[in-house]
Amino acid sequence: MKREFDLVIFDWDGTLMDSVAKIVRCFIAAMEDANIPPPEESDIRNIIGLGLMESMAVLMPGSSDQEKLKVIDLYRDHFLIHDETEMPFFEGVETGLLQLQDNGYQLAVATGKNRVGLDRLLNLHDFEKYFTATRCSDETSSKPDPQMLNELLAITNVRPDRAIMIGDSTYDMEMACNADVACMAVSYGAHECDKLLAYQPRDCLKTFPDLLKWLM
Repeated sequence: MKREFDLVIFDWDGTLMDSVAKIVRCFIAAMEDANIPPPEESDIRNIIGLGLMESMAVLMPGSSDQEKLKVIDLYRDHFLIHDETEMPFFEGVETGLLQLQDNGYQLAVATGKNRVGLDRLLNLHDFEKYFTATRCSDETSSKPDPQMLNELLAITNVRPDRAIMIGDSTYDMEMACNADVACMAVSYGAHECDKLLAYQPRDCLKTFPDLLKWLM
């Protein structure tokens, strides 16, 4: 059977890496340090996928840029230094990426992380070898703007109809729609299936191995 896609673009947090719990804990700790009442955990989960300033605009809508930047700095301190919540890859991720690569797919990452943070994780886990290209929120427009995907398509020389975006957030789904790229939702990350299905992804899968089977 002829393969439908040439390029598979992955979100990072909540799609490849089980980092949602750490992100939530670090946002709560940062706001408490700044003497700001933290929002509900569900509200923090809802912004996962956005860039940090875009996240602050949602979580702290009446605050100044200076106040938002202070919380961002505190969040980074907790994320990199103080918080010890583990961030494993979801089951089957590393072997799955290798299988997809061996079967001729180009792989890419489109993430709300900043470049320094993504590169640190790629180097730590020796994951650079799996991806043709990566894009982060601090070097292009944040999700759901399509620029991130448009740049990845240009780098990989793949048409929009030959690419698919894999993600766990509505921002991933909306970005794919804005770029005329197909999307696949996963339900094991930040957002629930009922929210993701509103963007008409190909499906909403429960595990990374399910995704691998779908693509293979």
